Amino acid sequence: MTQILNPPPTVAPAKRRKRTQRVAVPAKAPTVGQLIIHFGLLLCAMSFLTPLVLVVSASFSSEKSIADNGYALVPGQFSTRAYQYLLTDPSQLIQAYAVSIFVTFVGTAFSVLIMALLGYVLSRRDFRPRRGLAFYVLFTMLFSGGLVPSYILMTQYLHLQNNILALMLPYLVVPWNVLLLRTFFMQLPVGVIEAARVDGAGEWRTFFQVVLPMSTPAIATIGMFTMLMYWNDWWLGLLYISDANLSPVQLWLYKIMSNIDAFSTNPMLGGVGDTPVQSLRMAIAVLAIGPVIIAFVFLQKYFVRGLTLGGVRE
Repeated sequence: MTQILNPPPTVAPAKRRKRTQRVAVPAKAPTVGQLIIHFGLLLCAMSFLTPLVLVVSASFSSEKSIADNGYALVPGQFSTRAYQYLLTDPSQLIQAYAVSIFVTFVGTAFSVLIMALLGYVLSRRDFRPRRGLAFYVLFTMLFSGGLVPSYILMTQYLHLQNNILALMLPYLVVPWNVLLLRTFFMQLPVGVIEAARVDGAGEWRTFFQVVLPMSTPAIATIGMFTMLMYWNDWWLGLLYISDANLSPVQLWLYKIMSNIDAFSTNPMLGGVGDTPVQSLRMAIAVLAIGPVIIAFVFLQKYFVRGLTLGGVRE
C-alpha cells in the first residue's frame, strides 16, 4: 500500500528591497563665462520689459506729471483719470470687447482649420495637382486684387456691409501660414500615416486623429499668429463696419484717439480741455495689449518648436 505524501508547502522567498543610496552630487559653481551669459540675458529681458512697464506707469500718471518729468517707471503722481475717461460708458467697451473676442476665437478656429487642411493637401506627394495649387497660393501671397476690388466684392456682391463676417472672411486663409504648415506636414514620418491607412483609417480620420496630434506645436504657433492678426485688426472694421454695436475694441479705441488728436490739433474745435491726452494714449495701449499678453502666457511653451516651423530638416 503506497502512501502519498503531500509535498511541503513552498514558501515564497521574501522580496528583496532594493535600497538605492542617493549620492549627493556637489553643485558645480558657475563659470565666469556662464555668469556673463546669464547677466547679458538678464539685461536683455529687462530691456524688453522696460517699455511695457513705462506704458503701464504712464497710463496711471497724471498729465501734469508727464509734462513736467516725462515718462518714468514709477508714476510721479498717481492718477486714474485716463481710465475714468475711457470707462465713462462701460457698456461700449464691454460690447467692443465681446465683438473682438468672438471674432478672434471663431475666426482663428475656422482659419487654422482651413489652412491646416490646405497645407496638408499641399504636403501630400501623391496629390498630383499640388504643384499648381501651391503656385496659386504663392501667387496670391505676392499679388492681390487691391483695395477697391476687394471692397466692391465685400459690399456689392457678398453684401457684408455691417456684418460680423466682414471681420473674419478676409483673413481666413493667409498664404504664408499655409506654406509654413505645408513645410511642417512634409516633415512628419510617412510610416505613421501609412500605418493608419493600413489599419483602415480614411483621409479625414488620418488627418484629425494622426496628423493633427503630431502637429500641435505648428497648429498652436499658427493659431497664435492668427489670434494676434484678428485681435489687432482695426482696418476691416474701418472699411466695412459703421454700426457701433459691431465695432471691435481696436476700432473703438482708434476712434477715441482720432477724436482726441483732432481736438488737440484744431483750436477751432475748442481743444481737449482737461482730457489727459498722453496718459490716455498709454491707457488705450494697455487695454489693447492686455488680452494678448494673457494668451501668450498660455501658449508660450509652443514657441520653442514654433521658431523652427519653417526650417528644412535634412
